[in-house]
Amino acid sequence: MTNFSDLKIPRQFLNAIDDLGFIQPTAVQEKSIPAVLSGQDVMSIAQTGTGKTLAYLLPLLRLLNYAQGNDPRALIVLPTRELALQTGQAFDALAKYTDLRKVVLFGGAGAKTQIAELEKGVDVVIASPGRFLDLYLNGYIVTKKIKHLVLDEAERLMDISFISQFHRILEVLPSKRQNLLFSATMSDLVKKIADDFLKFPVLIDIEPEQKTAGTVTQHYIKVANLKTKINLLEKLLTDETLSKVIIFCRTKDTASNLGKYILRKYGEEQVRVVHGNKTQQSRINAMNDFKEKDIRLLITTDVAARGLDVIDVTHVINFDVPIVYEDYIHRIGRTGRAFKTGDAITFVTMADEYHLSKIEKRIKQQIKETSFPKTVFIEETPYEENQLMLREIDSQKRKEDPDFKGAFHEKKPVKAKK
Repeated sequence: MTNFSDLKIPRQFLNAIDDLGFIQPTAVQEKSIPAVLSGQDVMSIAQTGTGKTLAYLLPLLRLLNYAQGNDPRALIVLPTRELALQTGQAFDALAKYTDLRKVVLFGGAGAKTQIAELEKGVDVVIASPGRFLDLYLNGYIVTKKIKHLVLDEAERLMDISFISQFHRILEVLPSKRQNLLFSATMSDLVKKIADDFLKFPVLIDIEPEQKTAGTVTQHYIKVANLKTKINLLEKLLTDETLSKVIIFCRTKDTASNLGKYILRKYGEEQVRVVHGNKTQQSRINAMNDFKEKDIRLLITTDVAARGLDVIDVTHVINFDVPIVYEDYIHRIGRTGRAFKTGDAITFVTMADEYHLSKIEKRIKQQIKETSFPKTVFIEETPYEENQLMLREIDSQKRKEDPDFKGAFHEKKPVKAKK
């Protein structure tokens, strides 16, 4: 059994790891840390919740070792502000017994404070790409001393604007540097990005066929409609073993409306709500409260699917099935972290069965069905909601078979009989 001390980690970092309560490295940490310390480029693929952040951050801090100069020597690029903040917190925890300095750069907040932090001197910049480029182009960041580049959550490069920004960042960095790429999945797009900037990388692929963490039990429940989903959720929450729960919704409106209902029922001492219409500070406060305080429920959109690391989440409830199938992997990865077990429950309407089958194909495993509880009242489906679901099913069938003619296709006019 490997311990962190076996990985040639200095005492000041081992003390920080002890403070965090980590006993032994995960598989991705055990394989990635020596590879990063060797100075080679690294491409590491491992499912969410397996400790990828520590897998690159710990050896990176070891290579930097101590504060030096005013200009950054390492750049960590992440696709969202939530991930940037999360990584900043991990840096603080690991570097607590050193004098290493970091600054976290992200949009949606004033740049004045971030600029002031840069001007104090910094060793590591942790940044979303847009804000990094803005501050670089305005002369606040000097890149000539950057010797290490990390791209985390590479699978989020589906956004074409992010790809463009990342390539612009590559253009302004020194060509002689160590490159690290970490991702939960190995998609064609991730491979393309890797080819663009990694040079003869060490490939670390942890359980490539296992897309979701083995510590998470997955099951789904068929549900008739929105109101019945709410009835089912209330029933599930009567079980006290659901002590730390993230409830994922597909849209901001659903998260907002469900949040208002649950807040009225359970009160602010038990519930926090996060979605894109909330201010950045409100989102940060809500996530920190859920992580650090005795808050039972977090209702959110996929904004928290990747940027939230809370070890003691017992359950994830997919109130809506995600239609971006990779998001399912990240959602359920919020539980079952750090060697703990967790449960993921997905509510599935008739219009969601198509997406469920696609998710099962993506994760290469079948999700177990759990019977709908007999004690939960099944509401009658409103006409408009039923029509929307039927239209969605028609659309799904047409996607699979372009010649399919469903209930909602345009009818040819009937000729009047003579």
